Amino acid sequence: MDQAALKATIGRAAVLLATDPKAAEREARAALQAVPREPNATLILGSALRRQGDAKGALAVLEPLAHAFPKAALSQFELGMAYADLGRAKAAIAALRKSTEANRENPDAWRALGSLLFDSGDGRGAEAAFAEHHRALVRDPRLKPAAQALYGGRPAEAEAPLRQALSANPNHVEALNLLAEAYLKQNRYADAATLLAHGLTLTPQDANARFRLARALFHQQKAAEALPHLERLIAAEPANPAYPNLLAGCLALVGEFERAMALYEGLLQTHANQPQIWLNYGHALRTIGRSDDANAAFRRSVALDPSLAEGYLGLANMKVAAFTDAEVAAMRTIAAGTDLPTTERQQLDFALGKALEDRQDYAASFASYAAGAALRRAETPYDATAFTEQIGRSIRLFTPAFYAERAGFGAETDDPIFIVGLPRSGSTLIEQILASHSAVEGTMELPDIGFIADGLGAYPDGAAGLTAEAARKLGEGFIESTRLHRKLGRRFFIDKMPNNFQYLGLICLILPNARIIDARRHPLATCFSAFKQHFAQGQAFSYDLADLGRYYRDYVDLMAHVDAALPGRVTRVIYEDMIEDTEGQVRRLLERLGLPFEPACLTFYETDRAVRTVSSEQVRRPIFRDGLEQWRNYEPWLGPLKAALGPALEGWR
Repeated sequence: MDQAALKATIGRAAVLLATDPKAAEREARAALQAVPREPNATLILGSALRRQGDAKGALAVLEPLAHAFPKAALSQFELGMAYADLGRAKAAIAALRKSTEANRENPDAWRALGSLLFDSGDGRGAEAAFAEHHRALVRDPRLKPAAQALYGGRPAEAEAPLRQALSANPNHVEALNLLAEAYLKQNRYADAATLLAHGLTLTPQDANARFRLARALFHQQKAAEALPHLERLIAAEPANPAYPNLLAGCLALVGEFERAMALYEGLLQTHANQPQIWLNYGHALRTIGRSDDANAAFRRSVALDPSLAEGYLGLANMKVAAFTDAEVAAMRTIAAGTDLPTTERQQLDFALGKALEDRQDYAASFASYAAGAALRRAETPYDATAFTEQIGRSIRLFTPAFYAERAGFGAETDDPIFIVGLPRSGSTLIEQILASHSAVEGTMELPDIGFIADGLGAYPDGAAGLTAEAARKLGEGFIESTRLHRKLGRRFFIDKMPNNFQYLGLICLILPNARIIDARRHPLATCFSAFKQHFAQGQAFSYDLADLGRYYRDYVDLMAHVDAALPGRVTRVIYEDMIEDTEGQVRRLLERLGLPFEPACLTFYETDRAVRTVSSEQVRRPIFRDGLEQWRNYEPWLGPLKAALGPALEGWR
């Protein structure tokens, strides 16, 4: 066989490899019969054997080739895949690392490496490899610098060139997906979802974009919208563990805990050394009240990855669990590092603050909380002045005359019970008490009212122009959109989103028969408890003491206005009173809501239900006084909070 014939034979083998590996094997063997050990033919033969399921045969061909050419990226890639097929993960990872070092632009090598690292329990390594996979997928050379910035940890830097590309071509799919990823990395989930949804109309087969869209929806608590995307992804690629992992999180959000737990437990059968899955499993266990199992899951996650800051935060959020000396020492060691990502440093600061608080080292505890809050504040901007102005506009708009002119507006239903106020004000306790009543179902902190308000444009001004028909449709739309959270068929249901107090003017317009409870607690207790909490999302006002004080004062001002504009519309429950006279306050609350007294409301801690807030463990115990004045331990550092509270510090009731 002359050189021209040899080249043609190898060329045919290369073309056939993707569609007919058996034919590719024949061509490669013919070339090797003419020229033994010819590198390209040897590579194709090994690859063809692997694709036919003969991993051992492939290995016999590829190992000598890779040894002879250790920097040949494709040889190392095929060798790594053969090792992986044989279950030799360590050898596969080593070969794939050599492949990616020789050629950073092979997305298949990065993806295979990421999957193997994930399976081995190296979540951080897997995340880095998958980031390289996405970077290498970018084909438009004009977008390469933006992709490099994006996957190099500089998402904001990537935005300008990506927007420029989209201004020239709004349907540039790569630019759409990259800009969406930049938004995801900056927690701008709604913006990301808009771009991804548009991109999927252009390339509906894009699994990466569909998965990103599901993530964006999940983080907006739009789990019901994410579910069909995930079901489609799993049907196409059932072996990808990322899909059922996110699906389980979405199912938990819509109250399908049995399915969620089955998914997590199935994943852990095959990925028992994966700390992130143990972490997610721990969150779900805590929600359904399996406290001991949740503690064990969180501790398993940090045992597998001792630097997993979110695992320590999970333990801190149990509230009733104490850190061991070894765990505190581990956190301090991690915190002393200089290369800890900002997100993980925040989580660690809050967890370490809780551990030091348990040890009564209040100065160090406050310093740790404050450090975490400062980092969180830097990435979650909050405009206190703009919020105060919004509250002022609500006070001026939603007057007695406003409602008199709109008598009869809104949906007739009286199903919802709204519990509003500030986070950490005792709202979960009230919810648990009411959810112990046979006529009331507790759901979760529902985002729907906020979505409705956003849909009006500038709030509250957009509410002024609503017609009677529009107000009715909005109220009925709320009932319909929240229906999937109502699993028990009870007469009433609770929406416990505390921030809904700012939308009370709208609620009273579109749901005039809804019951409203104002959960109120001493401002220093409420605000400091919020300050030391790392919220998964939202609550941007809570990471600065002065902002917290202003927010609480705005809240008190608006609630006083609602009391004046719509007397008796709101039932106020003072947390401290509930602690001191539980039965009296429970009877009063039920009477105000028009519900008969039931003894189960006093033994609320025995009620078996999912509780999604950080107070989940506390409301599964009888009433206790421990937390009433914990803030006093930190009083020396609360001067900015007191100053911002102003008159609300004394007149908060």
